[in-house]
Amino acid sequence: MATLASLRTRRSAAQRQALTMVEREIRASDHNGRRKYLREFCQAFLSYESVLDAHRVWELVRDADLVLIADYHALPSSQRFAGSLLEQRALAGDRPVVLGVETVFSRDQHILDEWWRREIDGEELRERMRFQSDWGYQWEPFYDLLRTAREHGEAIYGLDCMPREDLRKIAVRDRHAAEKLVEIRERHPQAAVLVLFGESHLAPQHLPHAVRQRLPLSRMLTVLQNVDALYWQAAGEERERVEAVRVSEDVICVFNATPLEKYEQYRLCLDAWAREDAPDLAPTIYNLIDSLVRFLGFRHYSSHNSSQPRFLIDLLPEVHCRPSDATLRKLMARSGICDADAEAIQLRIEERGCLYLPAVNAFCIREFQVVYAAEEATRFLHHACRGLPEDTLARPLLPRAGANLFYIRALEHALAYFGSRVLNPARPAVRSDEGGAWSRAGCEKQLENVARTQSNFSAATEVLGYMMGSHLYDAYLHGHVNRGQLRRLFLAHLQKPGVAREIWWRLIAETPPSRCSRKAWAPVAFPLS
Repeated sequence: MATLASLRTRRSAAQRQALTMVEREIRASDHNGRRKYLREFCQAFLSYESVLDAHRVWELVRDADLVLIADYHALPSSQRFAGSLLEQRALAGDRPVVLGVETVFSRDQHILDEWWRREIDGEELRERMRFQSDWGYQWEPFYDLLRTAREHGEAIYGLDCMPREDLRKIAVRDRHAAEKLVEIRERHPQAAVLVLFGESHLAPQHLPHAVRQRLPLSRMLTVLQNVDALYWQAAGEERERVEAVRVSEDVICVFNATPLEKYEQYRLCLDAWAREDAPDLAPTIYNLIDSLVRFLGFRHYSSHNSSQPRFLIDLLPEVHCRPSDATLRKLMARSGICDADAEAIQLRIEERGCLYLPAVNAFCIREFQVVYAAEEATRFLHHACRGLPEDTLARPLLPRAGANLFYIRALEHALAYFGSRVLNPARPAVRSDEGGAWSRAGCEKQLENVARTQSNFSAATEVLGYMMGSHLYDAYLHGHVNRGQLRRLFLAHLQKPGVAREIWWRLIAETPPSRCSRKAWAPVAFPLS
């Protein structure tokens, strides 16, 4: 049985490795991290009292008059969470809801009011409030929040003032925002007020202190998001996913993103500001690959291939950032992909933001979503370990070769899903409600159906693979699969007849999904050499 300390270590190891390079780049570009004001925020929230579920979070929000929501400006999920919380609070119907935001200067309230009355559109709002030059983060998630507030709320107010860049004057901005909240309370005495403000402002001695001085009778709740120290501590909990924790009587923290996702998004912002155009996503992809390489114990510059790929550094994929449709068509044509599959691939890129094409060793990315980027980065590493380029396609599914190809693809999905959870443990597990799906008869039946109909190959192998990847991650967390065994899984020569099927059944035999209780796991010895 894994201890809490080992759970924390296993859940966090790969992410911490991935964060090292990102944090180094951020420190090189942004020196504000050493400022006393920011250190006070980090030092204020180092541990929590208890774990909360989503229902208890909602109860605490519902009972508060004033909810201060921490915003990590570069992270879209921060603004989306605020929007979902506002909508949920408004739909309760017991009191009106008002939104206050740091993003808009109070001086621009008249512009915001014109947009509220639908006298101007979103693009004019963006231009007149000088969003790009005065704020500079992503517009879409913030604008989605404004639209949610206009649909469900009673009013929106800008709370900030200049100067934003001078951290020596940052306390002045806290006092200014507190005064604005007093005005909001006077105008809307019955409303529940939700405020989205930068996370560093929400240390107890910062904005919350200023608000308490001015509104001592208001029931106030501070809702932090994804605080690093609390996230790493929660990684040691026995439950698979921690949704939120209670830090103190009037402070909670919710988790909707990982530290890696936070800082990669901030690094992308820094890169965009420096380049004054779309950020370069290639370093993000290479960092994910590098983190997996280090996590599994491979070496970038090894000249032998007995226990790892030879010169792995030379196998890194070409990264196409925001490729046009024409570029995608050329890549898929080079990959030998037929028109029907090309359409499905384009749809997948639209849905997930990225895709790895092993036939040409190319990574296409249009939008950074850490879950899918990590999955595709793992997929690349698996192909690199097996040898590039990939020369087997999913069609045609021949009677004898088909079975091996079926299990090859299922194992590819299993390892890709495993890698995505190593780098992003918050990704939900994929479980099977039907034990028969895991049986030899169940898998063989799916294989028979696919071979007979020549359809659903991708869907069948992905579903089975994701379930296997979930159980492989559970086995790793609880110490029943070590990194050496995982390396051998990545290196296994699946193209050899019968090898993929043999590995699949060995995994089920050694880590049976039907016995998903953690106490039932037994140590695994994969015969993968």
